Amino acid sequence: MTLKQREHAFVQLGLFINRHFSNQWLPKEERFHNDLVKLTEIAYSYNGWFTPESIQMALKGLAVMLEEKALHEFVSTITEPSSPKKVAVIMAGNIPAVGFHDMLCVLLSGHNILIKVSSDDPALIPFLAGMVIYYNQEFASRINFSEGRLLDFDSVIATGSDNTAKHFEYYFGKYPNIIRKNRSSIAVLNGKETKEELSCLGKDIFYYYGLGCRNVNKIYVPEGYKFDGLFEALYDFKYVIDNKKYNNNYEYNRAIYLLDLVPFLDNNFFMIKESADLHAPTSVLFYETYINEEQLVEKISPLLSKLQCIVTNFEVTGMKTTALGCSQEPTVFDFADNVNTLDFLNSI
Repeated sequence: MTLKQREHAFVQLGLFINRHFSNQWLPKEERFHNDLVKLTEIAYSYNGWFTPESIQMALKGLAVMLEEKALHEFVSTITEPSSPKKVAVIMAGNIPAVGFHDMLCVLLSGHNILIKVSSDDPALIPFLAGMVIYYNQEFASRINFSEGRLLDFDSVIATGSDNTAKHFEYYFGKYPNIIRKNRSSIAVLNGKETKEELSCLGKDIFYYYGLGCRNVNKIYVPEGYKFDGLFEALYDFKYVIDNKKYNNNYEYNRAIYLLDLVPFLDNNFFMIKESADLHAPTSVLFYETYINEEQLVEKISPLLSKLQCIVTNFEVTGMKTTALGCSQEPTVFDFADNVNTLDFLNSI
């Protein structure tokens, strides 16, 4: 199978996703559309975080990644392997189909894949893999799934928490690997943002209920910053409290803060709390103040290895940033942990 054929199959998958959500189903693919509708319902009943809206958002994001022009540019750096390797991919399950980009990279690179899906997302990746096989049957021999212990592989891509990363490093350290740990994202405000800009920040905070590494868990604001405008701008995202799992987290964290007499701001669907920590619990947004840009850079610089995105609408010296509202719109060129997966796969 040539690179062009592999690329074509994924482009077709992106077109299928677009047809699915625009109700432009092709008769020959109707059974797959019906399967995806049922799968969405099942995924939500199995995992309350995976609402139909979140699944649709995630899949539409994949369709953007799979647009022909971008994908063609993406594969331009791929070197055909002289001997395809079997790459074991251990996927996360914090947001729908979050492991898809790894599967895309492995298969486009000409290698074979052994997938271990997350127990929180057991069905979406197999469905997407099945669609890739539908568009090119030669993928059938290149895609395998493992439900138990991983066996017979040449290299590993594993995504997990800081704790699971220690286990991954112990078990897989002798293989060529990418082992990912906890990542989070921050936002930087200067106090001059409009209501519309702050509303865009709500997407970075609340999409996927704040569970993704690209979600903003913490904001940096100028000393003396008033949060009234931020609360007002984010009010349209109050729908998150209707999710039972989110609401349980909100009630629990609020009760803990009240019992411990911890100061916090509350608007009945999320809380803002001052903290030097980076990772805020679900339903909580941490904040830290800064006096000037020099101090801001001094505070952020030690965290860079733990950050996926720095979200802001102004330039922060020496740092790559993402515009407010765009953290959940990664392109196919945006690699998890900022480690180029294609370069790794070209090297094994």
